[in-house]
Amino acid sequence: MNILIIGSGGRESAFAYKLSKSPRLNQLFIAPGNAGTGQYGQNIDLKVTDFEGIAAFALANAIDMLLVGPEEPLVKGIHDFFLGREDLKHIPVVGPQKEGAQLEGSKDFSKEFMFRHNVPTAAYKSFDKSNLEEGLVYLESQKLPIVLKADGLAAGKGVLICETLEDAKAELTAMIADAKFGDASSVVVIEEFLKGIELSVFVLTDGNSYKVLPSAKDYKRIGEGDTGLNTGGMGSISPVPFADETFLTKVEERIIKPTVEGLKKDNIPYKGFIFIGLMNVDGEPFVIEYNVRMGDPETESVLPRIDSDLVDLLEGVAQGNLHERSFTVSPKTAVTVMLVSGGYPGDYESGKEITNIENVEDSIVFHAGTKELDGKVVTAGGRVLAVTTLQDNLFDALQQATADAGRVFFERKYFRRDIGFDLI
Repeated sequence: MNILIIGSGGRESAFAYKLSKSPRLNQLFIAPGNAGTGQYGQNIDLKVTDFEGIAAFALANAIDMLLVGPEEPLVKGIHDFFLGREDLKHIPVVGPQKEGAQLEGSKDFSKEFMFRHNVPTAAYKSFDKSNLEEGLVYLESQKLPIVLKADGLAAGKGVLICETLEDAKAELTAMIADAKFGDASSVVVIEEFLKGIELSVFVLTDGNSYKVLPSAKDYKRIGEGDTGLNTGGMGSISPVPFADETFLTKVEERIIKPTVEGLKKDNIPYKGFIFIGLMNVDGEPFVIEYNVRMGDPETESVLPRIDSDLVDLLEGVAQGNLHERSFTVSPKTAVTVMLVSGGYPGDYESGKEITNIENVEDSIVFHAGTKELDGKVVTAGGRVLAVTTLQDNLFDALQQATADAGRVFFERKYFRRDIGFDLI
């Protein structure tokens, strides 16, 4: 089978790594990929939203399946684009069509969906320019802190937690009236603040049946002890110790089943991954958000724990017979530590040479923000590398991943040394 992965980050590196192990794979392409994905397949210089270019490449190279990593091409309708062309519709796309992608593309859409299908989530109300004044009055009746969410995609920056009423009013005005997050905040969801512990559960579905992938927890804050600014993710662990069988049964019965059934009831076809961001509130699961793809860096912890052939599972999604496919998960623990550029998530410099990756023997190094320049591997983003180790227990995995993160070098490298230690 010839497979084309769309994307360039750590998530796509993990997909490439996992797919490359399948005896079912013939050729693997990654568009655009990075300096690390080339070891698993061939990088193709195409933008993730260049649908015409992707289509031409798929036809010229007899692509049998398209696996879409990031959310932007899904929200913009790459699946619909392939289905809408006679010469492309025979190529299955793993990732939802545009309507299903609204689960991530629109916070208002996803909240309406959850309430319609009785999926437990925080209370909310949505506002735009036409009723901004009502929104400001609504804030006065809400408990603090309060959460404001830009309705559209805002590169992970569109969620604000406001501690005071004055701050909440100022931010709501800035988001709607002053377009703080551009078009993404033309509609804002005001949401009840849930206090608990966050985690993520991932589902792979063909629209009827599904497989529940391993749970994971990521660490967003830049500083140790979960301090400082939010990032795209500084590391992750899988499985999550506090997500025991009882809790995960609640997640499946109250959230996963109603979500998959809700999509069917709403006549929304869905083939791909559903990322369910959860809050564990005193042992009860609530949905914070849906994403319509795998998370990053959670993918780097989740995929190494899946023992099954990923190509076989994705083919089950494409053919609508996922329930017939074998699915097994390793009992081992995976820990991922992100190496980031100095200054991230603020201003940082790129183009720093990366050395010593070859001396990491007991972990997998997934490239995230890297490129090749004059025969060298250099930094090309805020999050640069994801170091993942798989061990028999959490403590050993934490120690190994942290030690191996220290073995790689580039100027102003930074990583958190406390990923997962709060769960020991």
